[in-house]
This record gives sequence, C-alpha cells and structure tokens, in this order.
Amino acid sequence: MGTGEIRSHINVVYRCTYHVVWCPKYRRKVIVGDVDTRLQQIIREACAERDAPIVELETMPDHVHLLVSCDPQYGIHRLVKGVKGRSSRLLRQELPSLKSRMPMLWTNSYFVATVGGATLEVIKEYVENQRNV
Repeated sequence: MGTGEIRSHINVVYRCTYHVVWCPKYRRKVIVGDVDTRLQQIIREACAERDAPIVELETMPDHVHLLVSCDPQYGIHRLVKGVKGRSSRLLRQELPSLKSRMPMLWTNSYFVATVGGATLEVIKEYVENQRNV
C-alpha cells in the first residue's frame, strides 16, 4: 500500500499515513535477534487487527520506525498505545531474560508525524485559493 491510497470506513474517507518512532526504556539496545523477529511479527499482527496497513517497518537495536495508515476515527494514539502495550507484554512473557533486564520495555513517549503527498505550502495555497474558485 502506498502513502497516497484513499481509504474509507462507514462515514469517513481518509488518507492518513503516520511516521511513528519509539524507543526501549533507557534507549537500551535490546531489539536484536529473537526480540527483533518477534517484535516485528507482533507489530504486524496488531496493525492488521486494527485494519492499519503498514507501509514500512524498520527496527534498529534501540528504536522502531513504523510508517502506517490509520483510521482517524480510531486514532494514531490508540494504535501506538496498543502496539506498544501488546509487544511489551508478549515479549516480556515469551523472553524471560528481557523481563528480568527491563521491568518496562518501552518509554512512555513516542514521535509521530503525518506523511502526505503535498507540502504544507501547497496545501495552504490551495485552501487560500478556494474563495477564488
């Protein structure tokens, strides 16, 4: 799925793609090996359950990049909260060494930015020129 695909759900038509980045607590480099493999699987499952198509997913030892489309009625905050909560719980259950090292897997914070096909200047000009049409 590209970032430009228009989607619809009941009473809303949208094209909302977000770039989300989050880190393990204390920016520890724990996203390696089995943790990395299982984390990506959990993220894909959680997003699929919420009909939030993943455009791109990349993990680094100390952070995660997720490019995802999300229904605005559900909200990106709820999606990220669900993904982080589920992945922390499952990873710490399945990999006891991770649980003993980190009582909490993720920091409370994350970065999110919208991704679109047009620049802010182009959209601003479009809105300003609507009265002239």
